Amino acid sequence: MKNQSFLRRLDNAWQGIHTSWLSEKSFRFHCAATLLVIVILGLIRPAPIWWALLLLVCGLVLTLELVNTAIEKLIDLLHPEQHPVLKIVKDTLAGAVLVASLIATGIFIAFVFTVISG
Repeated sequence: MKNQSFLRRLDNAWQGIHTSWLSEKSFRFHCAATLLVIVILGLIRPAPIWWALLLLVCGLVLTLELVNTAIEKLIDLLHPEQHPVLKIVKDTLAGAVLVASLIATGIFIAFVFTVISG
């Protein structure tokens, strides 16, 4: 992978995203949620800070989903048998995605209340 052209590295990154899309239901769910947030932002046209906050946390969730997928697949390849420590690693990765999702949901709820209260 070293010394590849920018376009080749971009294609590699896209392949990773595409693979996660095909194999991970939760990644597809979070992509759909992000798209819904973008549509809502486009319809409501809030202050730029809301765009920044919501896109940042949605991006964080998607990024953590990709990291979670990559590490889980690596664990499964290198150690296909069940192991208590690897279960902790996988559970912790899932926990990181959950925490980021809860933060994103909290910010979205704050956004909704701000819009409703005018």
